[in-house]
Amino acid sequence: MGQYTIAVVVGSLRKDSFNRQLATALSRLGPDDFQFASIEIGDLPLYNQDNDSHPAASVQRLKAAIAGADGVLFVTPEYNRSIPGVLKNALDNASRPYGDSAWAGKPAGVIGVSIGAIGTALAQQHLRNVLAYLDMPTLAQPEAFIQAKEGLFDADGNVGAGSHDFLQGWMKQYADWVRKHAKKS
Repeated sequence: MGQYTIAVVVGSLRKDSFNRQLATALSRLGPDDFQFASIEIGDLPLYNQDNDSHPAASVQRLKAAIAGADGVLFVTPEYNRSIPGVLKNALDNASRPYGDSAWAGKPAGVIGVSIGAIGTALAQQHLRNVLAYLDMPTLAQPEAFIQAKEGLFDADGNVGAGSHDFLQGWMKQYADWVRKHAKKS
């Protein structure tokens, strides 16, 4: 049984982001044959097609991290009923130039947390539309629209008791999805 590397892309730059906390807690629920690597996206330049032939070092780093991963876990907030600009910018930078997308074929999981009752449902739907175009097989079920409320995380930053079983099940489904779709050599 091989080791799977999962690139974790958090769509929030805020240091104390609920989504960053969720990404960390989810990685602790991952199976033993999975390792999770947080991918920095806050230092990327705004995507500009003029730079396709000479991408910034941060873009090269992002593309290499995605290319070296067996799957991608997107953990995103919802801004104005869609995905944050910083996440869209990362998607654009690593998908270009046309025909040289780092995302293509990478199995993806999409999840997020928000203080709103519907979690990040609309952001997740918009993200899924983009991932479909980028040729990323994306886990469809179970959907996970997590509301940030008291008890979601315990004092150690783990998933709290009230959400543990659901999120553990979600991680199991995601791991199975990656095992099914990852292109292992």
